[in-house]
Amino acid sequence: MTSYIVQGLAEPAAIQARGLVKNFRDHRALDGFDLSVAPGTICGLLGPNGAGKTTAVRILATLLRADGGSATVAGCDVASQPRAVRSRIGLSGQTPAVDEILSGRQNLILFSRLSGLDRGAAHRRADELLEQFDLVDAAARPVKKYSGGMRRRLDLAVTLIQAPLVLFLDEPTTGLDPRNRREVWNAIRQLVVRGTTVLLTTQYLDEADQLADDIVVIDRGRVIAHGTPDALKARIGGDRVEVTVADPADTGRAIHAIVAAVGVQPEAHPDGRTLTVNVAERVPALTAIVNVLAERRIGASDVGLRRPTLDDAFLELTGHRAEAAA
Repeated sequence: MTSYIVQGLAEPAAIQARGLVKNFRDHRALDGFDLSVAPGTICGLLGPNGAGKTTAVRILATLLRADGGSATVAGCDVASQPRAVRSRIGLSGQTPAVDEILSGRQNLILFSRLSGLDRGAAHRRADELLEQFDLVDAAARPVKKYSGGMRRRLDLAVTLIQAPLVLFLDEPTTGLDPRNRREVWNAIRQLVVRGTTVLLTTQYLDEADQLADDIVVIDRGRVIAHGTPDALKARIGGDRVEVTVADPADTGRAIHAIVAAVGVQPEAHPDGRTLTVNVAERVPALTAIVNVLAERRIGASDVGLRRPTLDDAFLELTGHRAEAAA
């Protein structure tokens, strides 16, 4: 089992999978899937639809049995110790599990009682979670009157009634507006500060970029890349200068001008006006390109420095952008 050094002590991985295989009739959903997640971190699991993300999460959460390989979660084997795993984890799926008719407080008390807490402990835990997730003012309001972000925060609160060591989040912000997504992001960050390890599947690459300490890219049931967001971006090159010519008729001249300035052939975008070139020294390259465009009287509506995005890395690794995959 992989171990991590935490304050001078070796600590085992919070989530460990080795060679997981899962077949559905003639379809192999997982084909030797490997994963290792350090304690107290957020791991983003990315991949196109059908890549095996949800299957992997369901196996790790003991909802499916693997056909091959092994896995441990919070130190317990998912195949031979499923009850022990369940007592240590939380799982939030794509659809909130809370009751819309009940209030936020009533939902938390109900789920606390179902988790085995007595009446007094259930009320105390509900109050703690309402405060932790900034839902005190809405505690008595029916959930059907909550915003999308509030429902998601309440759903996260329900999964934390027993303070799980590991939390699985399957696309937690699908369908939320930007403000509500940020609210859920803040709630997830607070969980990690309190010591929870999070495995996050998401179709939003900016979400993984914002939250994840480490990212694993899966395609056709196998891991094809992993690393920090910055490390994955670095795989496709460094800084770029992007030029958008004012008149599409000047695109050919602009290409020659950029080659003359930095000695590298730019890539032309499908719009016929935008040119991108990788550069080693960003400021000198930008200055040289601006100067040569001015000297040759080529008008540009925009010239700027661009850095690779996680979406660019996803495109490089999987062959298509995340939006197309989703």
